[in-house]
Amino acid sequence: MKVFKKIVKGFFIFLALLIALAYAFNYQHLFNAIRLTYLKGESSATIDDGKDFPAHYIDKGTPQPWQKDSLYNKVNLPKNILENLKSTHSASFLVIKNGKLLHEEYFEGYNANSKTNSFSMAKAFTVMLMGAAIKDGKIKSENQLYSDFYPQFAKDSLGKFLTLRDLASMEAGYYWNEDYRNPFLQNPRIYYGKNMAEALLYPKFEAKPGTRFEYQSGATQLLGFAIRKAVNVPLAYYASEKFWKPLGMESEAYWNTDEKGMEKTFCCVNAIARDYAKLGQLLLQKGNWNGKQLLDSTYIQKMITPTQLSGGIYGLGIWVNNDAKYKYYQFWGFTSQLIIIIPEKNMVIVRTGKFKNEAKDEKGRSAQAAFLVEHAVKTFAN
Repeated sequence: MKVFKKIVKGFFIFLALLIALAYAFNYQHLFNAIRLTYLKGESSATIDDGKDFPAHYIDKGTPQPWQKDSLYNKVNLPKNILENLKSTHSASFLVIKNGKLLHEEYFEGYNANSKTNSFSMAKAFTVMLMGAAIKDGKIKSENQLYSDFYPQFAKDSLGKFLTLRDLASMEAGYYWNEDYRNPFLQNPRIYYGKNMAEALLYPKFEAKPGTRFEYQSGATQLLGFAIRKAVNVPLAYYASEKFWKPLGMESEAYWNTDEKGMEKTFCCVNAIARDYAKLGQLLLQKGNWNGKQLLDSTYIQKMITPTQLSGGIYGLGIWVNNDAKYKYYQFWGFTSQLIIIIPEKNMVIVRTGKFKNEAKDEKGRSAQAAFLVEHAVKTFAN
C-alpha cells in the first residue's frame, strides 16, 4: 500500500512539474492540444475542430443557391477519381462548370450542410479581405508599410521594411517554422493558444522582407491583425458584409478566434462546400457577381500572378500551376482542402477532407490538386 501511495504521489509531482514547465516556457497551448486533439486519438488538427474553439459568425444574407446544370450528377465519377477521393478520406467533391453546379458528392458521413475547417484556404480569403479594404479606402494599397498599423515594427532594422504585400506573398522574412504536427512549434501555438497577439505582434525577422519566399502561417496572421485594425470591426463581420451576403451564401459560416476574439486568419473558416465554391467562382469571374464588382479585377490579377521569388508557384495567398496542360490556381489548406479554378475550362473544383499524407510535386505544390484537375477535365469539360 505504501508503495502504491508513493507511485501515486510521484505521478502527481511529475504532473505538477510538467504543468509548471509548460507555463515557464510558454507552452500552455499544449493543454488545449491534448484535450482537443490527442485525447481524441488524432495526431494533429482536423476539419472537425472548429466547433471546439471560440468563433465569430459570418452571417449570410438572402441565399442564392447554385443553379444546377442539366447534367447535374448524371455523370458517374470514373473509377480512378472515386478511388482517389475515398482513399484520401474526402468529405466533399464538387464541380462547377459555366457557373452551374455540375457534380456534387459527399463521403464518410459528411453532407451538403457539413461545415468543415478551411485551414489555409483562409489565407487566400484573408487576402481577398485586404482587397475589399483597399477598395473601401481603409488600406492605401497592398504596398502599405506594416508599421503604419503597428509602429513597433518601424523600430526594427528589418521590420521597418515589411509591407502588407510581403505578408500576402509569403516574403515576410519573419522567424517561423511551418509545421502543424510538432506541438512545440509556432503553428500549434497560435492554433491552440489563447492570445495570438502575444505570440506574433513583435518584430522577429530572419531576412529582409521582400527578399525570399517562405510559406508561413504567421505571415497571414500578421496580415489579419493589420486588416482588423484598418476596418475596425471583427473580420467575420467584414467578411459577411463584403462577401458572404453579396454572394448569397447558402449557410452562415464561422471563423475561429483566439480567446481575445481575434480571427485566426491563417486558418479556420468553417463553411459548407457549396459556399467555398462561390469564393472560387468569384475569382474566376474577376471579382464580379451579379453585375456588382466585389473585388477589383486588377487586384485579383495580382493575387493569381505568381511571384518571381516563389519560383512561379505562389501569388498573393494563392497557389499557381502554370506548368499544367490546363493552367489553374487554387486555395490550398492542410489535409488537402482545395478550391481549384481552371479558367480555360470555366471550372471550379472543391475538395475537402482528411488527407493526412498529401504528396507535393517537385515545386512544392499539391499533387492532389494536379490529379483532380487532370481527371476532372477529362470527365466533365468535354
